[in-house]
Amino acid sequence: MTAVQDHLPTSIDELQAQLESSSLPKQLQQLSDIAAAGEPGLSLFMDFLRDRPPSDRPSEVIIRGTMYQYLVADRRDTTQAFLQQHLPDGVVALESDRSIDYRPLQQLLAQQDFEEADRVTLQKMCELSGETAIARKWLYFTEVDGFPISDLCTIDRLWLAHSQGKFGFSVQRELWLGSGKNWDVLWSKIGWRTEKLWTRYPNEFTWDLSAPRGHLPLTNQLRGVRVMAALMKHPAWSDR
Repeated sequence: MTAVQDHLPTSIDELQAQLESSSLPKQLQQLSDIAAAGEPGLSLFMDFLRDRPPSDRPSEVIIRGTMYQYLVADRRDTTQAFLQQHLPDGVVALESDRSIDYRPLQQLLAQQDFEEADRVTLQKMCELSGETAIARKWLYFTEVDGFPISDLCTIDRLWLAHSQGKFGFSVQRELWLGSGKNWDVLWSKIGWRTEKLWTRYPNEFTWDLSAPRGHLPLTNQLRGVRVMAALMKHPAWSDR
C-alpha cells in the first residue's frame, strides 16, 4: 500500500468522524488526500454518498459536492456506472416550485465550467420570471421578489456544492452583511470592482476557484445594484 492508502479511513463511519472533527479547509484537504489514493479512496466516497442521507447544512453540501466531483473526474466505467445508477442528477436535490430543469446547471458546475454555468444561472432565473424575461434575457428587481424559496436555494446549493463553498448567493449575502451592507466595500471584496473601475465582463472576471470568495454568480452585475439587493433581501435566507 502507498503512504496515502495507509492513512485512509476504513469505513464511512470513520470518515464521517474525521470530517466532523475538522474545519472545512482541513476537510477539503482530507478529501483531496483520500481521492489521491485512487480506487480505494473513490470507493469510500461512493459508499458515503450512497449510504449517508443528504443534509442541507452548507458544510455537508460542500463535502458531498466535492466527493461527487472527484467521482465525475474519474473516467473508469465502474465509477461512471455508479454515478448513473445512484446519482444521475448529482448530490443536490433539484427542487423547483415552477418545474425548472436545473440539470444543465448541475452538470456545468460539476465540470467546473463556471463561465457557462453563470450564463445558465441567469437563464434559469429568467425562466423563473416568465416569457417576457426569457425574451429580454435579463431581470427586473421586482421579478426577484417573486422567486420561490425552493428555486433560489437549489441554485445556491449547486454553486456551494461545486465551488468548495466559495461561490453562491448565500456567500455573497454573508459578505454583504459582513461589510455592513456597504455595496462599495462588497464590490471590491468580491472582485467586481477595483478602486473606481468596474470589472469588465467577461474577460476580466475569474472563472475558476482562484477567484475571490463570492465572485460568482454574477446575476445582473452589469445592470446595477437593485437586482443584487433584491437577492440579498430575499426570504430564502431568513433561516440561514
